[in-house]
Amino acid sequence: MSICLINESILLRTAFPSEYEVLYQLMTRDESWTKFNGPYFGYSRPSLSSFKTGTFQRLLQGEDMLLIEVQGQAVGAVSYYWECEVTRWLEAGIVIYDSVYWNQGIGCKALVPWISYLFDTLEIERVGLTTWSGNVRMMACAERLGLKQEARLRKVRFYQGTYYDSVKYGVLREEWVALHPPESYLKVTA
Repeated sequence: MSICLINESILLRTAFPSEYEVLYQLMTRDESWTKFNGPYFGYSRPSLSSFKTGTFQRLLQGEDMLLIEVQGQAVGAVSYYWECEVTRWLEAGIVIYDSVYWNQGIGCKALVPWISYLFDTLEIERVGLTTWSGNVRMMACAERLGLKQEARLRKVRFYQGTYYDSVKYGVLREEWVALHPPESYLKVTA
């Protein structure tokens, strides 16, 4: 099934089979994003074949990951993962791979339909978002969208000689719907 979520000029969608090389280039040509997306875990560039059988398959299926497109150009991805599926503890994520598109509000605009979609399609009562104090833009985005800071684990992320905090945000279904009613985005499935 193909999924398409729209918020203003932002489109979230599944990938097309012919896009794997273009998306691989998007992810690897400007790797500045790796300095903000959990850099303390380390990053190694995937091979084209491992990208095609891993991340690209997730983008094709569209179950837990969708592309972010701006004016016909893929710029990043939204995703989710289960912290604990048995207890329905879900975490959302977002990466804007192309740094040319940073500081334009794209992340916030993309997270509105994504979080709404997660609440619409999954049996959950909360969506979490975890970042670190070195990613000031992500913290500001979470707060702008109405997620509440639920925890701050001080000095647990060591990166380039400095300790940073792990910062956990969350929003409950009723809080999200009050802030972002269903008409705030358009859902199209095929």
